[in-house]
Amino acid sequence: IDKNWAKPAFIIMFVWASAGGFNMILYLAGLQNIPPELYEAAEMDGAGWWARLRYVTIPQLAPTTFFIFVTSVIGGLQGGFEAAYVMTQGGPEGSTTFVSYYIYLTAYEQLNIGYAAAISMVLFALILVVTLINWRFGGKRLEAS
Repeated sequence: IDKNWAKPAFIIMFVWASAGGFNMILYLAGLQNIPPELYEAAEMDGAGWWARLRYVTIPQLAPTTFFIFVTSVIGGLQGGFEAAYVMTQGGPEGSTTFVSYYIYLTAYEQLNIGYAAAISMVLFALILVVTLINWRFGGKRLEAS
């Protein structure tokens, strides 16, 4: 395996896995939660399919989209352990050693639990900061739509 293709292969796998499944179920639930009266009112006002999509469907799905975005960012920052452990064990040449897998290696194979705990706290702080930034700016942008 070429080390230059290891990370792109994992990225393609993660995008493919996250594109369907849980997120699609959340969007389906969000679509089913839109009151039909909103579509009827928009249609009575003369809105076509594009206007109904833009002014009814997308704003009503904004909270679902925001939730999916935040959870996907969190999953992206802390993910990768299972794939790295099962598929490559961090190889070739350490090119697929994600943070979560590195924490595992440090704690359980090198028995340096204090350092692994410190890395975990830094990862937690990073996830917290990114989530708060998303919450602060992303939430307002979606509410304004």
